[in-house]
Amino acid sequence: MSSAPVRLDAMSAWDAVWGQDEAVATLRGAAAPDAARGMMTHAWLITGPAGSGRSTLASAFAAELIATSPDDVATIAQVQARTHPDLTALRTDRVIISIAEARELVRGAYYAPSLGRHRVIIVEDADRMSERTSNVLLKALEEPPERTVWVLCAPSDADLLPTIRSRVRVVRLNEPEVADVAGLIVQRTGVDPALAEQSARHAQRHIGMAQRLATDADARARREATVRAVLDLRSVSDAVDAAGKIIAIATEDAKALSADRDVSEREQMRRSMGLVEGAPVPPAFRSQLSALEDDQKRRATRSLRDGIDRVLTDLQSVFRDMLMVQYGRTETLINTEFQIEIAAVGEGWGPERALIALDAIAATRRSLQHNAAPLLAVESMLVTIASGRTP
Repeated sequence: MSSAPVRLDAMSAWDAVWGQDEAVATLRGAAAPDAARGMMTHAWLITGPAGSGRSTLASAFAAELIATSPDDVATIAQVQARTHPDLTALRTDRVIISIAEARELVRGAYYAPSLGRHRVIIVEDADRMSERTSNVLLKALEEPPERTVWVLCAPSDADLLPTIRSRVRVVRLNEPEVADVAGLIVQRTGVDPALAEQSARHAQRHIGMAQRLATDADARARREATVRAVLDLRSVSDAVDAAGKIIAIATEDAKALSADRDVSEREQMRRSMGLVEGAPVPPAFRSQLSALEDDQKRRATRSLRDGIDRVLTDLQSVFRDMLMVQYGRTETLINTEFQIEIAAVGEGWGPERALIALDAIAATRRSLQHNAAPLLAVESMLVTIASGRTP
């Protein structure tokens, strides 16, 4: 796989896109002013695993569509900063994208571009749309304005309704190799190559998560605690205790990700109101602060659920490794640091029980997507794993 170096001072829209040469060629060709007939379409779907660079590619494509020339540096910078008037980008901080948000996008789609060649609407996390919300977008995709381009991003095209899939052109991203991700992390952060390789492996090639693990010792410690908790399961009571620990770890991780941002947003709002540190908030401004706090609470809910999903991904890697060890395939383990412990547990379990554990993790992920109570869902999963019997 090609892995061109990332230039942080990139002057081309595409320089920030890493390791996706085929996708870049497709979108760059479509965005060209002299593109051949049939190369361009009004709606695109970029799919790929978490951390593969969906939003980065969408932003580069938008810059190329909006810019009046390839060397229109000012426009490219505005698009990358998400401040250009012809770009609308939605990344929800909630568990789902609301109908109101979708309707606002559709309204904006019918405005002609003010400065650029096209108006571009990026919908990150398009898989977070319910059926009703997806239907709001459907009409805009069926009858698009001439110079508006929709760019949806999701892990898989199967995450969207068939009616949406039939109206978009899909661009599928490659999943990078561990060595490629590790090299990128070293280049970006300067961390030790061995730590970068471990982080890329533990993150399962998710670039953003790998960078966080490589640069945050607390995040690495929380992951290790999660793995040890599941390897120490011996009884139902162990499962109940471990569930509490895992939810606490996920909660702590979610708070670590959002705490600085929450404080910064509150301080910025107070400064915009002209309030000095410690000054009481005048009644006229209280509704604005209250709205900000509500948004932060919704974001915290999503962050916790994302954190639990990361924990499930880590646990999935343990039992995947267990199966690999049981069948003598140890060359591509994710958790090589725990190989001895994984082998010891797996020897007493057998492949069938490891498969039961993987099924339980998958079922828990589905339950959480349907708003199951996190603690109860994780408890049930760990009881199944500890007992080796399906419910």
